[in-house]
Amino acid sequence: MTTTLYERLGAADGIANLIDDIVAAHMRNPAIKVRFLPYLETPEHLAKVKRNLCDFFAMGTGGEAAYGGRSMPEAHRGMNISMAEYIAAVDDILDTLDAHGVDPQSRREVLEIAYGLKDEIVRV
Repeated sequence: MTTTLYERLGAADGIANLIDDIVAAHMRNPAIKVRFLPYLETPEHLAKVKRNLCDFFAMGTGGEAAYGGRSMPEAHRGMNISMAEYIAAVDDILDTLDAHGVDPQSRREVLEIAYGLKDEIVRV
């Protein structure tokens, strides 16, 4: 029996831990932190964003979660995200997966998912 990417990433708890660390990495990353630091001023909004990210990530990796947030184009509308910013965010994701000891095949699958969303996020 083949395990899903969701299961290999640790299911709900594993993904929640990944999301916490990915968001923290974004807040430290000089290329994109300006977009994420304002969330610190509204902890309830940050918690909602993290919940939506967990659900989105879980759904996209084979979990049972139901994502109720906005679509990728809608969520990133008007942000004018550059390719450099997008790559910085993807690098944070991959670095976080490495720090959590995620296997190379699972990392590749997450990268494929991320690049599958690129055209819905990058708008410049």
